Amino acid sequence: MQTSLLVGCGAGFSGDRVDAALPVVKTLIKRGLPAALIFENLAERTLATQQLAKRSNPKLGYEPLLELEIRPILADCLAHNITIVSNFGAANPRAAAEKIFDIAQSLGLPRPRIAVVSGDDLSDDLGQDLVKAHIGNAFDAERFVCANAYQGARAIADAILAGAQIVVTGRVSDPSLVLGPAMAHFGWRDDQWPELAGATMAGHLLECGAQVTGGYFADPGRKDVQGMDQVGFPIAEIMADGSCIVTKADNTGGLVDERTVKEQLLYEVHDPAAYITPDVVADLSDCEVTTVGPNAIRLTGVIGHPRTDTLKANVFFDGGWFGEGEISYSGPNAEARARLALDILQKRLSDQLKLRFDLIGLSSVFNDDGGARLSRWPQAPLGTTGDVRLRVAAQHLALEPIERLLREVTALWTCGPAGGGGVRVNKRQRLSTTSCLIARDRLPATFELLI
Repeated sequence: MQTSLLVGCGAGFSGDRVDAALPVVKTLIKRGLPAALIFENLAERTLATQQLAKRSNPKLGYEPLLELEIRPILADCLAHNITIVSNFGAANPRAAAEKIFDIAQSLGLPRPRIAVVSGDDLSDDLGQDLVKAHIGNAFDAERFVCANAYQGARAIADAILAGAQIVVTGRVSDPSLVLGPAMAHFGWRDDQWPELAGATMAGHLLECGAQVTGGYFADPGRKDVQGMDQVGFPIAEIMADGSCIVTKADNTGGLVDERTVKEQLLYEVHDPAAYITPDVVADLSDCEVTTVGPNAIRLTGVIGHPRTDTLKANVFFDGGWFGEGEISYSGPNAEARARLALDILQKRLSDQLKLRFDLIGLSSVFNDDGGARLSRWPQAPLGTTGDVRLRVAAQHLALEPIERLLREVTALWTCGPAGGGGVRVNKRQRLSTTSCLIARDRLPATFELLI
């Protein structure tokens, strides 16, 4: 009988806590089973942002927090044969691998065996031609930034079987980061659909970090979670049949129960009977979530169907600029002064920009871009609303109108109304996106083992 495999999660997105992985690694070592550690760093737009960074500096384009993530856990993982798998390569997996080599050297560690997975990046001329054939007139060559296909787990598994201690990828499906080590450990074929589906859903439970351990679940008085300041990150024990038990790092806060698992199980799943990934189509219709101990939940009964003949690709274009500004009004008649500032900006800018206004403290989340809700929002009795922050935002293909917006907000300091303060302005490039499906045989994934 094959030994089960532990897979821990050290990050659920780019910008996640960098101290979360070490308790996971310590727990993996303590439990003494074969193990892997994943870092999931790529949201849909994160990779495109790193493509822009790579354009400005060919040595960049990988996860900005890579060193802070890897340095605390690298020695322990290498010493205890814990395989590291991550998409923190983003737009530049090879540069990420070279950075890890540098970190290992600085720590006095042996040079690790790192595999770089490729095949997702469609930004060269051939890739652009392929994308263009699928999206037609939606392709804008002048504003094209990048295109990347969601690759699966097979190249990750093959890299591990070839001896890789660390596998660095660009765009792969999030659950594939977990499925890859499981395929290598159990020797699963590409058509063992029940096993692939089960481990894929284990990956889905882990991919967002603390979302499954109580983080995104917590709602005081309704769904209480203890120790949120030290919320533990998840670990899945994957069995040979693809089923798993989800737990969390020892001696940490947070919660793993049937509710947290069910919430994450359905997260971003448009059809529970057909959750499509590059590796398998998973069917959750008859799966079972059961408690097997404190902070230990078993997932069984996931059904697997053959993978699709296509892979999803995201295509990104320069979307122009986004700008926003804020200013605060406090004390007697604060709301009226904030509304006057809003009116001033509307009259001075609406000829060039479609503006979004929020009166933070009165109306923000539930406002709309047309300002309809804001205009209907009842004004409080004079003097009762003493703290209001006005926010205005807009987007435009050209930079100049956005610069004008920022200047106008700043000018409210002295151009009135009275008592404005705490001005903050910000601008950033925007990205627009479209997606398409491309035949998987046109998108082979490979790996290179760097020694």
